[in-house]
Amino acid sequence: MRKPEYFISLLFIVISLKTYSQSIKRIDNSIISTIALDNDIKRLKESGNVHGLTVSVVTKDSILFQKAYGSKNLIEKQPLETSNNFYAASLCKPLFAFIVMKLVDKKIIDLDKPLVEYLENPIYSYEFQHDYEGYKDLKTDKRYVKITARMCLSHTTGFPNWRYIGTSGINMKKPLEIEFEPGTFYSYSGEGIQLLQFVVEQITKKGLEELAQEYVFKPFEMNMTSFLWQEKFNTNFAVGHYKKRKTLKRRKRNIEYAAGSMDTTPEDYTKFIQAMLAQKGLSEEIYKEFFKPQIHIDSKQQFGKNRSIKTTENNNIQLSYALGFGTYETPYGKAIFKEGHIQGWEHYTVFYPSQNLGIVIMSNSSNGESIFKELVELSLADKWMPWYWENFIPYDKKKY
Repeated sequence: MRKPEYFISLLFIVISLKTYSQSIKRIDNSIISTIALDNDIKRLKESGNVHGLTVSVVTKDSILFQKAYGSKNLIEKQPLETSNNFYAASLCKPLFAFIVMKLVDKKIIDLDKPLVEYLENPIYSYEFQHDYEGYKDLKTDKRYVKITARMCLSHTTGFPNWRYIGTSGINMKKPLEIEFEPGTFYSYSGEGIQLLQFVVEQITKKGLEELAQEYVFKPFEMNMTSFLWQEKFNTNFAVGHYKKRKTLKRRKRNIEYAAGSMDTTPEDYTKFIQAMLAQKGLSEEIYKEFFKPQIHIDSKQQFGKNRSIKTTENNNIQLSYALGFGTYETPYGKAIFKEGHIQGWEHYTVFYPSQNLGIVIMSNSSNGESIFKELVELSLADKWMPWYWENFIPYDKKKY
């Protein structure tokens, strides 16, 4: 008679085989096994010299694949886990957009009401702490009175990404300028997001972190996510990597910025994307507005010198911006996407509401974007991602 341990071992083998023989139905109805995907990700990670990477493939109510690769901290030889704390970079912007849409749903804010009409005083008269220059530079350019929440979330305010970044490089004393007529042209702008945060906080009399906890983090059980550094992050944070083996000291932010102070985990951010697929927390009408294209994008690239050069290259996919997310069309339905990028951190998420499928890629490596094009195509069969516009130059075409 065989011992109980034999049957326990056999059961473990059966469960393991079941777990690793799962497959993913991609947007074109083709199938990829999770074993094949796992092998492809390992190959891409090595080919692209990516230090650390997590990949999560989800539906609205299930996780089809979620795994970490590489290092939490390469120097200290710590392996990466999907529960590790990451700097979210601009992945926080659509989460902030969700908060704004919640306020729209509650009729606390109107997307098309000029933001200055919510303020008690002229926008240029407010004083700001922490060396933030505020909006005193706008006093002589009255076009600021036209700016709305819709323009901020669709990146059509006319502001640059950051006031100190100009065509001739970085100038920390550069004033905030409106570069084009508000509402007429897409140009990514953290400044616009920060303006909207300021106005939202004036309207609600609540800080961003309080709003995020109320509308996002608690409802979606994102317990390891915050716009402010938390003590509980100290024991599990990953560090960013760049060049060959260099690590970056982790910033612990104590000021909440809608455009980029959020820390999260791949597991937590996956919950947010699943909520977007399930359309939780907002009315059906508001979700339609949230994901609806607001402005056609005809720039050659999103950033750099090509951001003001027009092209028709992406007309075939109807590249556009909604409210907090970008959008494009595939033969299998609309794709909704967002990237996050700063030295040492490169992220991307894209999901397809009509197909109930999405992916969250989070990388603590400045080489991460070099594998995003192939990774999205392999895992989701999406061949239409505007990778050049995103500057996701593949590793085999990139000079390190």
